[in-house]
Amino acid sequence: MPRAIISPSVLASDFGQLTAECKRMIKGGAEWLHMDVMDGHFVPNITMGAPVLACVSKGVPGIFMDCHMMVSQPEKWVDDIADAGGSLYCFHLEATTDPLPIIDHIHQRNMKAGVAISPDTPSTAITDEIANAADMLLVMTVYPGRGGQKFLERCVPKVAELRARFPDKDIEVDGGVGPKTIDVCADAGSNVIVAGTAIFGAPEPEKVISLLKSTVDKAQAKAAAK
Repeated sequence: MPRAIISPSVLASDFGQLTAECKRMIKGGAEWLHMDVMDGHFVPNITMGAPVLACVSKGVPGIFMDCHMMVSQPEKWVDDIADAGGSLYCFHLEATTDPLPIIDHIHQRNMKAGVAISPDTPSTAITDEIANAADMLLVMTVYPGRGGQKFLERCVPKVAELRARFPDKDIEVDGGVGPKTIDVCADAGSNVIVAGTAIFGAPEPEKVISLLKSTVDKAQAKAAAK
């Protein structure tokens, strides 16, 4: 089973101090930073794009930017995000009819490739061929487009189904995840945890990061013991 990684979602940060906020999270134990890129087409909201990511990359050398591309035509933005310093490019399966060439392009630009599914998309939409080509699978536990939504527990069985099929793959959960909802996610087999408000809004974010990580570690130890 792949190791626990915590990826705080900068959507919940103070955008006026974005590089400082990213540094604060890394200091608190975060390995990745989850960058929500929204285009106003695939989702109704607009957040940030490559120019902002480039500034963060420059201001926080060595940062691992986990770029969640909530965009139409995800194939169009691979080069821009790579040039901006993106580390992982995760696009939505619902936004394309031909994911494999996009995954190839992402890899050609030396980024990891992720494939995301929204709450109404079944896990079976991620075929073996797609999953084997990708580095990470993302199960959304809220509807993409805005932060602070309530966790949808009905999405959790998709994590378990994907983990059963792909024991060694990074599986990420994103949406409404925090100390109250981490247990079901960890028990289902997710190892990459995105949390926004739960971390950025906490008085001591490092304690929340540590709790999320230790919960995944314990769930993995329990699963291994079985």
